[in-house]
Amino acid sequence: MRLARCAMAVVGAAALVVVVAVEAADLAAGEVAEAEARVDTAEAVVVGVAAAAITRLGSIVGQALSPANRLMFRRFVLLISIAAASRAQNTSRIDQIVQSYVSAKTFMGTVLVARNNEVLFSKGYGMANLEWDIPNAPSTKFRLGSVTKQFTAASILLLEERGKLKVEDPVKKYMPGAPAAWEKITIFHLLTHTSGIASFTGFADYKQTEPFETTPEKLVARFRDKPLEFAPGEKWNYSNSGYVLLGYLIEKISGQKYATFVQENIFTPLGMKDSGYDSNSTIILHRASGYTPSKDGPINAGFIHMSIPFSAGSLYSTTEDLLRWERGLFGGKVLSAASLEKMTTPFKQDYAFGLGVHTTSGHKVIDHGGGIEGFNTHLAYYPDDQLTVVVLGNLNGPASDIAGKLGAAALGQPVQLTSERKEITLPTAKLASFVGTYELAPRINLMISLDGNQLMTQLTGQPKFPIFAESETMFFLKVVDAQLEFGKDEKGAYVILHQGGQDQKAVKKSDTP
Repeated sequence: MRLARCAMAVVGAAALVVVVAVEAADLAAGEVAEAEARVDTAEAVVVGVAAAAITRLGSIVGQALSPANRLMFRRFVLLISIAAASRAQNTSRIDQIVQSYVSAKTFMGTVLVARNNEVLFSKGYGMANLEWDIPNAPSTKFRLGSVTKQFTAASILLLEERGKLKVEDPVKKYMPGAPAAWEKITIFHLLTHTSGIASFTGFADYKQTEPFETTPEKLVARFRDKPLEFAPGEKWNYSNSGYVLLGYLIEKISGQKYATFVQENIFTPLGMKDSGYDSNSTIILHRASGYTPSKDGPINAGFIHMSIPFSAGSLYSTTEDLLRWERGLFGGKVLSAASLEKMTTPFKQDYAFGLGVHTTSGHKVIDHGGGIEGFNTHLAYYPDDQLTVVVLGNLNGPASDIAGKLGAAALGQPVQLTSERKEITLPTAKLASFVGTYELAPRINLMISLDGNQLMTQLTGQPKFPIFAESETMFFLKVVDAQLEFGKDEKGAYVILHQGGQDQKAVKKSDTP
């Protein structure tokens, strides 16, 4: 009975290892004594409830074995114990990482980390509704923002598999009235943000149009007559217009509403019962309210009619349902192997079909973030490690930063939190040498200015934030987990932005911000 109770606390494979151990050859008595002494020392450092249970099992089983066989079994027990302790440490670090953002009042939401078929961590933080004091939980539903795009891309590929279209087809084939400027734009260009169509969310009047209901046809009309930003396929520029146009084509080609197509072809087959197209009027149980930060704390986020983001950002889901999606997508339950290969092959700027594909610290990552009024989200999959990380937040903030750190922690990599960084003081003259404008991307600059003795950074279209030195060339932000590393090479001064596992170099263009 004692053996049975202890065995329930460990892996079923233990029984097989006992058989192997019984069949092993004996060691000399002196060798056994010496080896057992080393195992005794190692066992002393193993901690945790799981490790204790496993060690207890080893003690009971070991009584029935010869000295040499007992040693072999104890080695096995030690390996399992270390693995259990390591996992406990990783789980504790994951919680610590998220709590650091919660304590800084930059995150409320739910997170999930899973590896293979096992959920390693799943927890809610903060409130789904602050006014009613309702906490977030794994069952809480969040608006996904641009995480929606991968579902739109998969829908296009499903239509291709059914012979309804080809991604190489020109848009005009399914939209006879398309403007002349769209002559060479293909579905592939829309999927990869290389169409040249300007993103309507960047138009000057966009904020004024957000509250009002619209239709796919009216959305397309907003940008159809705008000049292209570049020739199709020539460059990359993130375009919500392109993904709205893909939703428009899905409806035209399938004969179904976008919401219906995704529900019937993705959500229902995968058992994603807590996912759907968000609505401003429908009662959706366990849906989180969205908040945005302010100097006085979280406030209710601005209103957006959910017909506006459409196929570029209108879906909602839970961490648990998104795990079902990742398992389905990468497990061959949604697309054929050929279609999945298309979807995950990057074209420009590490972007594939509704997904980013890049390498972080030697690990391949397939991911996408999302941001919409009151919500920031991130969904990441590490294919070589079969690791899934989901971060859904109902307070606008650094979901992608959190996801990157959780992935690193789950892989056993070191993670340094902003609160753990040590600030140093540099001479004002040294700080002044970094002042200037650095080009991060076309039309996106990083401005570095000096306010008294405080160095400040500002990204195009965003407010200024202070940065703090931790060495003579490395600075960090406290409002978001990002670092700026200044340097010089044969081409001149530059700064590297380290954020979310990505490194972006910006070359200095001017000595004035």
